[in-house]
Amino acid sequence: MMRRFVQCDVFSATPLKGNALAVVVDGDGLSVEEMQRFARWTNLAETTFLMTPGMSEADYRVRIFTPTREMPFAGHPTLGSCMVWLETGGLPRDKNLIRQQCEVGIIEIDVSAGTPAFAAPPTQIAPMDPKERHRICARLGLGEDQIVNAVELNNGPVWQFFELRSAMDVLEVDSSMVKWPEFRAIGLLGKTKDKADIDYEVRMLAPSSGMSEDPITGSLNAAIAKWLLSIDRLDREITVSQGICIQRDGRVTIRPDEMGSVWIGGDVHMVIEGKAKL
Repeated sequence: MMRRFVQCDVFSATPLKGNALAVVVDGDGLSVEEMQRFARWTNLAETTFLMTPGMSEADYRVRIFTPTREMPFAGHPTLGSCMVWLETGGLPRDKNLIRQQCEVGIIEIDVSAGTPAFAAPPTQIAPMDPKERHRICARLGLGEDQIVNAVELNNGPVWQFFELRSAMDVLEVDSSMVKWPEFRAIGLLGKTKDKADIDYEVRMLAPSSGMSEDPITGSLNAAIAKWLLSIDRLDREITVSQGICIQRDGRVTIRPDEMGSVWIGGDVHMVIEGKAKL
């Protein structure tokens, strides 16, 4: 049957400079095999399917697929799916706070300020296995003097996360050295020194849509935000840049609130609207 379809761009003020997302609006009735087949065909980092929620407190349900597997949670699909749901007639219980059901539970999205932002889900923080740390550093050519912190973060996806001494160290890493599935997704963070409007540079090294890294990664930034909060380094809103090495211009805002939540925000642009036969 013909189903409403939108392709949007997430996490950039400039359309086509962010992270693309395919959204099937009328997802009810599709099997897992049908959803996976369509996600494989779109060949984007993620494709989502909007459905009737199965939880009373949710406004809608979303299922998130990469070309090879279903994801329990992902960041840019959360913001993109929410804005597509609203754009195509979704009616929330609360006009300022949308509640999305996904495989990790209910994710709240604040739309009160114009630019949407989702509440970062709980993140498990664990020491990185020393052997894994050594293996990753050897492959990427990272010296111990470049590493400020190294931990494993888990907020649905699992991240091998390294804070490096500077944004330049982050940008100089050769992402082609990371092969999937030999390595898990690797997150890199480095503080900027010469950009007043950007606090950190982030990269996520794992194949995405035919590229060696992901353009802009909401779930990784959410995990980093929770980590920063846990070590008392997040006392104000910050802005993260991502995607420079693959000609993107991503911007992610990370905002803590007085209740202990962290909100991950960014722009969403509708690029293609039509129907898909599936």
